[in-house]
Amino acid sequence: MLKVLIFDMDGVLVDSMSYHTEAMQHIFDELGINMDKQDIYDKEGSKTVEIVSFLLEKEGIDPLDFDVDGLIKRYRAEFARILVLKSFREIDDCLPILRERFMLSVVSGADRNIVHDVIGRLFDGIFDIVLSGEDVENGKPAPDPFLKVAEMLNVDRSDCLVVENAPMGVEAANRAGMFCVGVPTYVSKESIINADKIVDDHRMLKEFLLGLEHPEKGEVESLRLINK
Repeated sequence: MLKVLIFDMDGVLVDSMSYHTEAMQHIFDELGINMDKQDIYDKEGSKTVEIVSFLLEKEGIDPLDFDVDGLIKRYRAEFARILVLKSFREIDDCLPILRERFMLSVVSGADRNIVHDVIGRLFDGIFDIVLSGEDVENGKPAPDPFLKVAEMLNVDRSDCLVVENAPMGVEAANRAGMFCVGVPTYVSKESIINADKIVDDHRMLKEFLLGLEHPEKGEVESLRLINK
């Protein structure tokens, strides 16, 4: 029986990836380093430090010879400055209903302060578990973040469904042995072809999620009490 729904944040819950890419572009431009925004969309879900290292290496720069921590600090500040928080309307419509039916979790590769700030401001009290890229040693595409959620909620991996919108997240869900629904918010359907089910957009995602078979309400309440 399905008990837990696990959501990626950027591109699934919140329409925010353009701000991540814009903030990173600003910092790389200031440093005079070339950067392709599409690389960030393709690497979405990975830890910030891994994305930055990839971008530097692509330009022939050894991250070990570079102040990566300083770059990330500047990126965080720029992201916070330009961000306009906007959740997807369909997500706003269905999350309160889904919370009555399932345990809910967020698994994001973004930095802890960003993840908790966004979730706290837009979805306060909705999610049972919120994991950031800093909460696991190995982030997406490793299965570790999803497996950690199952462990924390004392459920089997087969009891979990993952909603992702990027190749890295789909791969992580596959490796975790969890059913994965893909929504191609910023990427092509072909890039997330390994998802168990692909929906066209958030409208179809809402319809699919609300149609899922779920435990009785009392069982979900019991799970929450057990995991407090």
